[in-house]
Amino acid sequence: MKRLNLHVEKIVWLLLIVSLVLYGLDYLVFGHAPEIAAGVLGNLAFLPIYVLFVTMMIERVLKERERLAIRRKLNMVIGVFFSEVGTELLRDFPLLLRNGGELMARLQVTGQWGHEEFRQAAAFLKHYDLQVDCRNGKLPCLKNLLAARRGFMLGLLENPNLLEHDEFTDLLWAVFHLIEELEARKSLESLSAADLEHLDGDIRRVYHHLTREWISYMEHLKHDYPYLFSLAVRMNPFDPRAHAEVVER
Repeated sequence: MKRLNLHVEKIVWLLLIVSLVLYGLDYLVFGHAPEIAAGVLGNLAFLPIYVLFVTMMIERVLKERERLAIRRKLNMVIGVFFSEVGTELLRDFPLLLRNGGELMARLQVTGQWGHEEFRQAAAFLKHYDLQVDCRNGKLPCLKNLLAARRGFMLGLLENPNLLEHDEFTDLLWAVFHLIEELEARKSLESLSAADLEHLDGDIRRVYHHLTREWISYMEHLKHDYPYLFSLAVRMNPFDPRAHAEVVER
């Protein structure tokens, strides 16, 4: 840091010397000291405006670059989340839904999807009434899956970039709350109707955040990483026929 400050100081002094030399040459060649003085005063009068304008523009450009860099890093974190646990949750959760058929039909993402299709899917998910029913005996499997990934998700919370994405943070907290609810019960068998309804609400909260974050992430892949998007489409968790192999047309 000291070496950098010294380097900047040398540049400042060099620029000042160059400016004085040029003004000196102007005076020696053309004279007109009053005109030179007026020019100097005019430039000094404009200098604050110039500095303000340049500073604001540079600051805005730097902030935008920083925001894009943070967003790119955060999308990498979100991608890892879906690779490790998110996609599996999306694939298994429809078993806990009463109305999963409509959801699966609306989220058949293809390579031809554009911004409008993603926007419509996001609008659908925002107003979609998820009807959860955890009475089908799938709760133990869900508990084991989440418990096995708990350490991984705790590691994600240590990433400072998450502060830039409230929705993904809300998703993680919803998942952790569901884990605590499931682990707090000695047995998931013979739960009361009121308790099952409470768990339905916790699962609904997770699935609401999860599906919306998945659509947003898929659109990001579509625009920035087409090769990753291709695999994500082929492994669509809402498509029961999904497979990684590329099919000839």
